[in-house]
Amino acid sequence: MQSCPAQPVLVDPTRLTNHNVLSLLTQIPDPRYRRGIRYPLALLISVTLAAILSGATNLRAIGQWAQTIQGPIATLLGLGARRPDESTIRRVLARLDTQLLDQLIGSWTRLRSGDLDGRTVISFDGKTVRGAKAGGHHAPHLVAGLLHGDDTVIAQAEVDSKSNEIPCLKELLKCLVIVGCLIIADAMHTQFATAIQILAQQGHYLFTVKANQPTMMGLCADLPWNTCPRRIFNDGSHGRRVTRTITVVSPPAGYLDFPGVHQIARLTRTRTVNGKKTKETVYLICSLPAHQATPDQIASWIQHHWAIENRLHYVRDTTFGEDGSTCRAGNLPHVMASLRNLTINLIRLAGYRYITDALRHHACRPDSLILLLQTTPHTNTPCRNHIQ
Repeated sequence: MQSCPAQPVLVDPTRLTNHNVLSLLTQIPDPRYRRGIRYPLALLISVTLAAILSGATNLRAIGQWAQTIQGPIATLLGLGARRPDESTIRRVLARLDTQLLDQLIGSWTRLRSGDLDGRTVISFDGKTVRGAKAGGHHAPHLVAGLLHGDDTVIAQAEVDSKSNEIPCLKELLKCLVIVGCLIIADAMHTQFATAIQILAQQGHYLFTVKANQPTMMGLCADLPWNTCPRRIFNDGSHGRRVTRTITVVSPPAGYLDFPGVHQIARLTRTRTVNGKKTKETVYLICSLPAHQATPDQIASWIQHHWAIENRLHYVRDTTFGEDGSTCRAGNLPHVMASLRNLTINLIRLAGYRYITDALRHHACRPDSLILLLQTTPHTNTPCRNHIQ
């Protein structure tokens, strides 16, 4: 399965300015033949999304929600006396264009999301939809881009089954406007060609240097770290004690044979959990000069990048049961992951502090979904942080 076409189709964000979520879904082309269509495609997708927002974690639960929901939300979604069942939803969603779906979700979300202290920072990381592997089927591996600040997903693409994340990220970046943005990725993506592309698109990068780049790592380790000023940060949350020490230097021109390096950082993390202490040191390279990226900012950006596991992957696994789902027909695993991303985006942009609180609230009060689904990129959805 291909991750991105050779010539990526770009979605014009200006076309989505006045779209709410329900009208956004009408932009997805229907893969079915016109003859015999009983339910509009937008209805099937919006019903699936509303059910996920109400806590449904699998297609059986989504089908039951569609059969039983009543009131204004059912009217808004276009549900009448005859309702789509699980098998109908399954068959149709499995045939959707996943690339266009991800681009529409990402572009619409970006219009509603803000920046972090005046800088757009995007972390990229991959996750395998493990449940789809049941019965010997292919489990898609999806690379997602999480926007710092709102913690919303603004990009996603599937890795080709015969490839890896490196070319997938490069193709995914071609679909994005990253002028002035900071792209953060783990050590796998510390590649010459990836850095060249980011700089060519007028973006910046913050990469980790590990053993996969032994020469570069050795040069980083040889810098006079002990003579440089350090910044120390302490964290005592979650029953642990973590001390982060960061030292940043601006290397001489050409010190590293890597394009655009302006700063090299050494970050040491010392964790104490139940009296047991562990220590880890990593090196970072950044294309932003010192006057645009302070040691405090670099430490904050990289810490938030590592949090993508908790803020996105963990939520999809535990709250939405992604790894336990055995959906595997066609594009269904990818489509469901994309709709979970959209669910997370809507909840976070609405101001909920906890995803599970929002799901319980919508399950108890289905009509509260109306305002959420009718929000446009320039509408401020009331904040629900008070719901505990």
